[in-house]
Amino acid sequence: MPSHIKPIKMKSETLTGKTIVITGASSGVGLATAEAFAEEGCHLILAARGEAGLDAAVERCRKIGGTAVGIPTDVSDYAQVQHLLAETLARTGRVDVWVNNAGVMASGKFEEIPIDVSHQVVKTNLFGYMNCAHVVLPVFKSQQEGVLVNNVSIGGFMPAPYSSAYSATKFGIKGMMECLQGEISNEPDIHIANLYPQIQRSTGNMHSAKYSGLDFKVPPFAADPKDTAAQLLSLAKNPKKNKFPDFNSWLLKTMHDFAPNLLVNTASAGMRLLMKWKDAPSTEGNILTPSKDPHEIYGESILPVQVKSSKLALGVGLAFVAILLASKASGKD
Repeated sequence: MPSHIKPIKMKSETLTGKTIVITGASSGVGLATAEAFAEEGCHLILAARGEAGLDAAVERCRKIGGTAVGIPTDVSDYAQVQHLLAETLARTGRVDVWVNNAGVMASGKFEEIPIDVSHQVVKTNLFGYMNCAHVVLPVFKSQQEGVLVNNVSIGGFMPAPYSSAYSATKFGIKGMMECLQGEISNEPDIHIANLYPQIQRSTGNMHSAKYSGLDFKVPPFAADPKDTAAQLLSLAKNPKKNKFPDFNSWLLKTMHDFAPNLLVNTASAGMRLLMKWKDAPSTEGNILTPSKDPHEIYGESILPVQVKSSKLALGVGLAFVAILLASKASGKD
């Protein structure tokens, strides 16, 4: 789906030998992104909280052909982000691309999610992106070039049902980065590029905190993390202010534009219905501690019989919303 924002060309579209920092690089989209940049022959600085997953990611990238080092970092801690930058500059002397990707999610009724868990979601997602931007933008300005790529999520445009803290962070990231895009609008070779992907077929869903009683699996319509990684790589080469990586992301954003209350209320009603049959124990996931195994790109998919029913439910739901949107557009509310 073409964006209304025209691409801004870099001086060179090759990233071979460039220094790339990637946060949240030990699993899911972050690991897929690290591998994508490794294939380009980049110098990779990989960051994540857990050393075991980080070491595995470094080894995978080295086998592909890139040079890589891992620096354990909790992006919610500003001092650790400063250390990440200092170590990067000590090794390479510069930063060409910084990919903000680290993120966590907690789902359930707002009042039933422990407040320290919600606070940490905000610290990791919103403050994490803020901390990283705060340390790297001065470097870009001293170099007079650089690209900050943000893996934001479609959640920047529409809230995720029963994930209030997560939704707050994504709306916040979108607003913060749009403001920063204005601040660097007089810097022709410094770019801030935002990607808004939909739910991913990654381990992120397995690692998330769950207080809804539902043990979520990856739905059949979820995006391939490697496709999302390819889009992040593309933004590093050819920055755009805002980009939707696939049709589903664009469609969700468009539906929310036309009928926000309908979309949010319908999704929330669906969650309430599912939670009536909840039986899975609550878990804080990777909110307060580093992600546990698996440190892989892909997560656990739902069963084949669930795929069929989920596709049917998705199709019926989209058709229903499409009919209502068409009615709204024609003035037949």
